[in-house]
Amino acid sequence: MPSSSTVVLLGLLFTSAAAFAQSEVLASGPGARRIELSPDESPSASEIMISAGLSTGFYFDSDLRRDGMELEGRERFSLVDMGQATLRLIPSSRVVPGERFRLVVRFKDGAAPVSATFLLRVHPAKAEPLVEVYRGTRTLETYQQEVQEVRAELARCQEENSRLVAEHEAPSGLTGLLATQALDKNGVTARTVTKDIHPSHDDALAAILVTTYRTKGAVAVVVQLATKAGARPWSTKGATLRGKTGAELKVLRVWQQQLIPLGEARSIVVEAEAPDAGVQGPYSLKLWEDGPRTITLGNVTFP
Repeated sequence: MPSSSTVVLLGLLFTSAAAFAQSEVLASGPGARRIELSPDESPSASEIMISAGLSTGFYFDSDLRRDGMELEGRERFSLVDMGQATLRLIPSSRVVPGERFRLVVRFKDGAAPVSATFLLRVHPAKAEPLVEVYRGTRTLETYQQEVQEVRAELARCQEENSRLVAEHEAPSGLTGLLATQALDKNGVTARTVTKDIHPSHDDALAAILVTTYRTKGAVAVVVQLATKAGARPWSTKGATLRGKTGAELKVLRVWQQQLIPLGEARSIVVEAEAPDAGVQGPYSLKLWEDGPRTITLGNVTFP
């Protein structure tokens, strides 16, 4: 059973709104992104988010010309698979966060618009899994599905807003955990998993200590990181917790103790939603900065 000081520390970490580095919230929508092309307007490039090792698929309502595709930096994609009306892309590990690649596809029938242009922007850990591109009139079913998804997203936002308001009005520390019902009679369970972690060899920082926590409806990973020789200071921008199947836990916030200077260690806390007590892992924790560097820690498990 954790000591009272540990519980208070977790209370401060779980309920504090003032954080040095707040998580970059990138909500994964419940369905596909939809893009409509108009024959009467000059084509503009839609920006699509991609990430190394993650698949992004395009579905078109018209057949494509196999010899009419242009992909900037094609050699830096591990998979480029074009079908009759589909295109699947997987960037390789050679892409760098922040880079952009121009993609042009051309349609087989030659009718307007004759092509579609996209700007693929590399993100450290997030990718849009499916993009539907409509060149003609969309069906009623797709509009109905989109309305359902918008309603679901609105309900999620309302729930998130209620949670944030409750946290803002609640006191801090252990009292705050009890007031927001984040803590029940089972308290806070913790597990040190440092020896089980599989770090990536090209990480910018070294994980000195990794501890995982669970409270009612939430989990947290506390990672003590130290900069390696010659590495620049680190400031965390965002994080993901991805399971074996590719499903992600919803990251609520990321907190960093201080900027991590050369040769020193600091703590980073990643808190995520976990309504199911059976969510134990293993998970892959990925952290990124406002720059090209990332940190990946595999085999993260929770109590």
